[in-house]
Amino acid sequence: MGYAVVLGEALVDLLDTECDGVPVYRQAIGGAPLNVAVGVARLGGAVQFVGSLGDDVLADRIRAFLAAAGVGLAGTVTAAVPTTLAVATFSGAEPDFRFYGDPPSYSRLTPEDLDVALLEGADVLYCGSIVLLAPAMLAAARRAWSLTPGLRVFDPNVRPRLLDGPAALAGLRAVVAEFAAGAHLVKLSVADAGLLYPGEPVEGVAAYLRELGAGTVVVTLGAAGAVVAAADADPVRVPAPKVTAVDATGAGDSVMAALVADLLVDGAPADPGGWNERVAFALRVAGLVCERPGGAVAMPTRAEVLERFPA
Repeated sequence: MGYAVVLGEALVDLLDTECDGVPVYRQAIGGAPLNVAVGVARLGGAVQFVGSLGDDVLADRIRAFLAAAGVGLAGTVTAAVPTTLAVATFSGAEPDFRFYGDPPSYSRLTPEDLDVALLEGADVLYCGSIVLLAPAMLAAARRAWSLTPGLRVFDPNVRPRLLDGPAALAGLRAVVAEFAAGAHLVKLSVADAGLLYPGEPVEGVAAYLRELGAGTVVVTLGAAGAVVAAADADPVRVPAPKVTAVDATGAGDSVMAALVADLLVDGAPADPGGWNERVAFALRVAGLVCERPGGAVAMPTRAEVLERFPA
């Protein structure tokens, strides 16, 4: 089995909660790509994280967390900036993020910083999330995309609070089309689809991204499961297991992590039915994540998934 490279942001989430009736923030290591990297490692895959980290104690905690999770750090660089904070408030189990830190600590990786040998040896490359809004990181992602001979997976992970008006949304939509055209797998949420392509049904969004060139498209629907569009088959809906969600942070990232981990083990499925089976497993991973508080720390092992969902 080879290894995956995950390129993107790592930061610190401050999660709104209470202690003795007083509002407080609970600190958690976060960032969608970081969640994916940790999820892949927990599911047994070899993975390297590529990105920029700050030079403060919070960045030291991120490095220690990733190392303890078994995620490689050979592709990271250190920038002389404080670690970006993502303050999360909740409506039910769903988090709403606001980001603090200028310039963002995750935005400092340049194309020249990339470890070419690391990328050329990767079996899977993940790109996406909010680094696409940072020009240097976008350029680095484009170069990484061109260097990797393996499978390329992409997740736009749109954060509307980082989009400054219609022009920014249009620019992101163009970037999504660019990466989707060269992706073997695109994963996005129903919220992403609604922001990028308002008024379009999710099956139509999945079909459109496949027309652009994406090999397989998975649109997660929260508790309703996911839409899968693979090969020339019509998009199908795969149900999610019934769970009582306490925190949906990282649930979508865990779906991507499970799909990447399985790509490392067995490569791409030979037919649409194989993709449906893999997405069904990924949704069980996400269901278990939703039953636990807190993003990256909630990522399960395969044994934990099989114990929770024996079928």
